Amino acid sequence: MSSGNGTIARLREAVYRANLRIVESGLVLLTWGNASAVDRRSETMLIKPSGVDYADLGPDTMVRVALGDGSVVNGDLRPSSDTDTHLELYRAFPDIGGIVHTHSHFAVCFAQAEQPIPCFGTTHADHFHGAIPVTRRLSRHEIEQAYERNTGLVIVERFQRHAIDPQSIPGVLVAHHGPFAWGTSVEKAVDNAIVLEEVARMDYHTRSINALAAEAPQELVDKHYLRKHGSGAYYGQSKP
Repeated sequence: MSSGNGTIARLREAVYRANLRIVESGLVLLTWGNASAVDRRSETMLIKPSGVDYADLGPDTMVRVALGDGSVVNGDLRPSSDTDTHLELYRAFPDIGGIVHTHSHFAVCFAQAEQPIPCFGTTHADHFHGAIPVTRRLSRHEIEQAYERNTGLVIVERFQRHAIDPQSIPGVLVAHHGPFAWGTSVEKAVDNAIVLEEVARMDYHTRSINALAAEAPQELVDKHYLRKHGSGAYYGQSKP
């Protein structure tokens, strides 16, 4: 199914700006991160090129990749090495429109410790309806064969086996690797990546103050999440 050139041009600009924003937000050092967005109508994804310095990026350098087989649709640049991970998430989670992967400091610390990020308070609950999960370790075979694809598959496995809703928990930690966050758009994916890193930072310091700190009560988590995202949400202004 075709998609208008205007749609792809707008998506190129959005993905380019999202990649710049994760650097500006302090989530990325050097080239340690990437953002992508999907156009479901044309069944293609746009993603940062592999290993290209952020200063050298532009809308036209975003690489367009087929959602079905991962082939580059046009251009000479190779897509991010994490492309197959992004593709698996888009295939498994049909309601997401953008994905961000970084190696942000505090989230990586939790991933390396193989610990989820607990929900200790309302800042977390405003954006994630509970703890941010961590995947299992990849097996030797999964690392040696189709590593990036298997990274996506272990994320999907974690959500499906434990009946986690990727809309209400829009992020994950890959064990010994780092965070992935997503949203209905690439802009929202960046927002969620920023929040994920900040709540990881808050949790680290919460536990440094009180190693036995308790997670927030479920009724408080529900209240804060649902007042922004539930069917009866009342946070913010009504749209005209």
